[in-house]
Amino acid sequence: MSETSIDIEVDQHLDAKGLNCPLPVLKAKLILNRMQAGEILYVEATDPHATIDFEAYCARSGHQIIRLLESDEVVEIYISRAADPKKV
Repeated sequence: MSETSIDIEVDQHLDAKGLNCPLPVLKAKLILNRMQAGEILYVEATDPHATIDFEAYCARSGHQIIRLLESDEVVEIYISRAADPKKV
């Protein structure tokens, strides 16, 4: 496990910078499928639609966004893996 600058322990990290929709969500989905319930995935994305895409995906699947930070260039998303995610 590693710690990010805001002291959330993360279990997996996805660098999706430079990838456009739908790749950041698809890559995150693959990682989340291999994770255990409650583990944290940290995603960095530059796609301008990343916030909307991840919010929609998590709402449908049951995963929980525990923190979302947006800057001019990078969106940082911390996702807690659901115990029993819905198939999306």
